[in-house]
Amino acid sequence: MIEPRLNLDRLLRLRLVVARFGEMDHARWWNTNGQLGASGASALKRGFPRTHLFAQARSVFAVAAHRCAEVFPLPESVTLWRLPEAIEDELDAQWEHWLDDPEPWRDFFKKLEPNLGSDLLAALRGFGLIGDAEQSAVRRLSLSAEGRAVLLPAPFGGDDASVTRLAAAFALGAPEKVAVPYYAKEAA
Repeated sequence: MIEPRLNLDRLLRLRLVVARFGEMDHARWWNTNGQLGASGASALKRGFPRTHLFAQARSVFAVAAHRCAEVFPLPESVTLWRLPEAIEDELDAQWEHWLDDPEPWRDFFKKLEPNLGSDLLAALRGFGLIGDAEQSAVRRLSLSAEGRAVLLPAPFGGDDASVTRLAAAFALGAPEKVAVPYYAKEAA
């Protein structure tokens, strides 16, 4: 079992940027349209006045996870939306703390609202989530033969670098053609 050794706030930020980038008003990878934008905030704020930001995120994450599983249905892999159980459990526990105090997240969500452009790596860089080394590493990766996946070369380490690579490698996709980055699970 992998022990979580990563910054869960950073993981959430990575998921949020990729989720927003994949929406219909950007890369059109999954069928949410501005859910993490101003229209999503406006729609959910009425029903969830204090926690609407996390309701927005949860819904887009679910759609993104479902779409990626449709495109690349390899259950024996680790993706940005399907991390090892220990990490997902830790993230769920942290989610409750974020719901209790959503205020520190308001500025980050506000920065997600406008168009993030057409370059995921630039968007991740703009949010301070990747640097030159990560960009260079992603540019050396290759799409699978069918163009639906990106195998990451090292075993998943359960750390910040591993989840950063999972997020950044989505940049190999194209508009309307998501390419799902993944680590192959090691044999037990």
